[in-house]
Order: sequence, then structure tokens, then C-alpha cells
Amino acid sequence: MRRRLSAAVIALLALTACNDQSGTTTNGPREIRVQSDEQKQLHQLNAFNLGIGLKRAIYDAGYSCSRVTDAGFVGTYKNLDEWMARCPNRDWAVFAGPDGSAQVRDCKDLVGTGLPPCVIKQRPKGKFNQLG
Repeated sequence: MRRRLSAAVIALLALTACNDQSGTTTNGPREIRVQSDEQKQLHQLNAFNLGIGLKRAIYDAGYSCSRVTDAGFVGTYKNLDEWMARCPNRDWAVFAGPDGSAQVRDCKDLVGTGLPPCVIKQRPKGKFNQLG
């Protein structure tokens, strides 16, 4: 009887030791960021070509922009890269997804949504027009 009790205590201690997670820190679930080649390539574009790409995304979403006068990288939100394009009449937020998609929002509409505001943190090299 005593051997059974000792074996049960040893088994219980072994089980407890297997579940011991001291020394490990878990602050919730790990976030996994998926990024496509297209998202990476946007960071490599010069100002002129970035302006063309963002203008195309704006037009494809059904909006208009006669020309991009300023643009740049704003930041990331989940798996989306946020870019900002300044057009003569409006500032646009363009969210590039890992599946090659783009979502376009008026920068004024981002206030209070929890999405990053349209503040450029990184501008591309070069100029947004070929003339200057």
C-alpha cells in the first residue's frame, strides 16, 4: 500500500513538473504578421512610382486624384501597410494587404476608428513629379 502511495505521489510530482512554466513569459497570443512581396516592393519605390501606384489604387477604389503631391508610409495595422497620398483636394489612406488588395479611405474618416492617423513616418526618395 505504501509503495502505491509513493508511486502516485511521484507520478503527481512528475505531472506537475511537466506543466511548470516558470521562467516563461506569456503576454497573450503571439501576433503573426503576414507580408506579401507587393507590400515589400512598395517600400522600394521612388516618389514618382509610389505616387503612380497609390493614385492607381485610389482610382481602382472608385475615387479620384488628379495628382499625388506628397505620399509616404504611415505604419502597419494588423497585416495591412498603411500609406498616405496627398492629392490637391483630399488626403487618402491606402491600406495594402498581404493578398495584393488595397483598401482606400478618406483620411478624415479615420479619426476615432482606432486606425492609425494619416501621418507620414517615412517618405520615399525623389520627387513626385518628373519635371522638378
